[in-house]
Amino acid sequence: MEKEKLTTAARLLLGGSLVFAGISHLTFARKDFKAQVPNWVPLKKDDTVVYSGYAEIALGASLLLTNKKNKKAVGKIAASFFTAVFPGNIAQYTHSRDAFGLDTDNKRLVRLLFQPLLVYWALKSTDNV
Repeated sequence: MEKEKLTTAARLLLGGSLVFAGISHLTFARKDFKAQVPNWVPLKKDDTVVYSGYAEIALGASLLLTNKKNKKAVGKIAASFFTAVFPGNIAQYTHSRDAFGLDTDNKRLVRLLFQPLLVYWALKSTDNV
């Protein structure tokens, strides 16, 4: 029972964090998120940030509201999303783009190491691992 409470709390925390991040894409952190969009993305940077913000809000809400039947699928989708946006983090590092207080290559490199943890968190909190 304790394990179930812990995974539920982890899933709810991740869901709430995604909703918050999605809202920040659309409002106060929009400029910083645009700095992470690689130049090779075939959309306008602002459109990419807006669409990814909507996706994060939807994913977060799904994690918050999912039932046991759909929990694993939602977790896999969230993990896939974290994997899909990883090139933005790489672009921020390789092009030395300052955003979110990541104003040195060392800070940007450390940030890269956290993305796999988000993938794992999405999977673990939805009983996929």
